[in-house]
Amino acid sequence: MTEGKGGGRGAQLKHTGLRHGWTTGACATAATKAAYTALLTGGFPDPVTITLPKGQKPVFALAREELTADRAMAAIVKDAGDDPDVTHGALIRATVRLLPPGSGVVFRAGPGVGTVTRPGLPLAVGEPAINPVPRQLMREQVAEAAERHGGTGDVEITVSVDDGEEIARSTWNPRLGILGGLSILGTTGIVVPYSCSAWIDSIRRGVDVARAAGRTHVAGCTGSTSERTVRTAYALPEDALLDMGDFAGAVLTYLRRHPVPRLTLCGGFAKLSKLAAGHLDLHSSRSQVDKPFLATLATAAGADAALATAVSEANTGLAALQLCQSQDIPLGNTVADRARDEALRVLRGAPVVVDVICIDRAGTVVGRSGLR
Repeated sequence: MTEGKGGGRGAQLKHTGLRHGWTTGACATAATKAAYTALLTGGFPDPVTITLPKGQKPVFALAREELTADRAMAAIVKDAGDDPDVTHGALIRATVRLLPPGSGVVFRAGPGVGTVTRPGLPLAVGEPAINPVPRQLMREQVAEAAERHGGTGDVEITVSVDDGEEIARSTWNPRLGILGGLSILGTTGIVVPYSCSAWIDSIRRGVDVARAAGRTHVAGCTGSTSERTVRTAYALPEDALLDMGDFAGAVLTYLRRHPVPRLTLCGGFAKLSKLAAGHLDLHSSRSQVDKPFLATLATAAGADAALATAVSEANTGLAALQLCQSQDIPLGNTVADRARDEALRVLRGAPVVVDVICIDRAGTVVGRSGLR
């Protein structure tokens, strides 16, 4: 076994100054190409170049390599660029073993790569969690190497990720029923910094799994406290809980196309006040609590002019709520009502009944709208 410099180097994005990186699927594809080429030629290409779905040709340096008579292993360190990706720096391995002619390409999950255990994902139960696009990329690279170097293209590809099972605990995989490690992901092969595409994709897969399990009620939660509130209120199973985070829009737009009969949205008062104001991304860097808007809602809930002015000048959304609570003005319910209205607007008539629960930082319910 030999060791090298690491993975493919991310390129800088125009205008942002941020480097994009490469998905686990792109790394696994490059490792597969290197390993199969070594089996056919006796030498590993290093660096190794692959072609991504949109025509980009990233170059990857090998971190490890190993060659025996009937199999080869190549490994690449994932570079996620400037994205805060939990798999940044992970070692992605592909071990390629020759199979008899006519066997085709067979995929296996090695250590650190998960196995699908629930329906609803784009892979059958029992399959390794190597998504369709990375599988296609690997097949293409195997076929290209076989044509160039005289192989049959009949191989077993085992993808592994060092410490992948531990890393996967920080992902949605356990909740989605992907057990034993990470998923090998990527539709374009490129990680765009702060696009949060992996999180949004996990939300969609969460809806798919809930639908496949026959769930009729799902909950989009902004964090662990809101999730505990929903568990207490409705005793929903784990696969009905969507880790929405700041991406209310992602939940609503996907449910519009793939409806579930009932949706509960639960989150902090300040975050849901942003949804009430029409923001679908609730992150603090992309939307702010609109306190004059809260003052308008407080007035609608019965606040006098002095209280409305105090709300508009409050330091935080929570401070505005507390001002109203001190005078028995149900601002929490009014925000929940408006957040529900906004959710229904985005759903555009999809057959989804919506209720909203607003909580404070301690998890106390401070506002509700819709079904109980």
